[in-house]
Amino acid sequence: MLRKFKVSNFKSFDKDFELDLTHTKGYEFNKASIKNGIVNQAIIYGQNGVGKSNLAFAIFDIIEHLTDLERNENTYRNYLNANNKELFAHFYYEFFINSKVVVYEYKKSNYKTILFERFQIEDEELIYFDRTNNSKAIVRLKGTETLKTDIDNNELSVLKYVKNNSNLVIDEKNKTFLSFFTFIEKMLHFRSLTENMYQGTDVGSVDILENIIENGNIKEFEEFLNKAGVECKLGITSERGKNTISMNFGSKELPLAQIASTGTLALTLFYFWFQTIKEKQKISFLFIDEFDAFYHHSLSTLIVEKLKETGVQFILTTHNTSIMTNDLLRPDCYFRMTKKQIRSFSNSTTKELREAHNIEKMYKAGTFND
Repeated sequence: MLRKFKVSNFKSFDKDFELDLTHTKGYEFNKASIKNGIVNQAIIYGQNGVGKSNLAFAIFDIIEHLTDLERNENTYRNYLNANNKELFAHFYYEFFINSKVVVYEYKKSNYKTILFERFQIEDEELIYFDRTNNSKAIVRLKGTETLKTDIDNNELSVLKYVKNNSNLVIDEKNKTFLSFFTFIEKMLHFRSLTENMYQGTDVGSVDILENIIENGNIKEFEEFLNKAGVECKLGITSERGKNTISMNFGSKELPLAQIASTGTLALTLFYFWFQTIKEKQKISFLFIDEFDAFYHHSLSTLIVEKLKETGVQFILTTHNTSIMTNDLLRPDCYFRMTKKQIRSFSNSTTKELREAHNIEKMYKAGTFND
């Protein structure tokens, strides 16, 4: 699980900007929203331009140099903060893996170039590499004693180098080190706004509708759309020599992609990814930006409930306050973000928050603006 994340000098983040998921309260409702004392289900609110999308890009920057998975390089072109004079961005992560606190931090001068890396398990420094001061990495994992540690390629992560070039002894530290990589490789970030995009957990692109057909999920997809309020009967038709999903109107059968509304297309994207998300071993951490940009508020609630059922740790961003309710999550799982900070509702007020409170009304009244 992700415990904490901190970033500076990246895109809109000038000074240290920290997301802390460990400041939880002892609420007796929606207990499944917290695991191991860490927020497992979070929804972030904030005005336009405060950096909610950039927070996702910052968290998923790690995908570029630790994995060979899908990344979205175009979104990382303007990398460093325009007002900061430092020549590097600094990223700090805390994870809870194999019941241990794992810390990984690094510095980059751009999306590709790595200047510094540090990896710790339970406060023990196991990998350290400062390329600005030393040409050799320090590695303290069993099985790396004879490993060459002068790495000339500044786009190659020392952690990835160790993983791919060492015969690691299977002890608790190395198991946690490898589990850390498994977690990173199962992270997923996607959004459906002006264009569909995703990062992590896979490589390349697929035709979503064709994939639903190939996996035999048309009937389930039809039931999902109907439950979401899109009354339809689906079938299969051929278009440009390929099978695609159609909507049946009795006397007519039309390709779904040609007639679907923006909301229905957004639901289709969610359904596609949900097939992976609901298989608990396939996704470790999920971030959906503006997850309900095209949804009715009742549908937004349905999507959150669906995600809660999976048990996967997730963060959603939205402007929809109608789902801001203790029936769905709890005050330590809702976050208010500004340009300078992000804090949960429960840590943004001195008032005691109870299950019966209308936190949407309190939010609109400025209760959590402290």
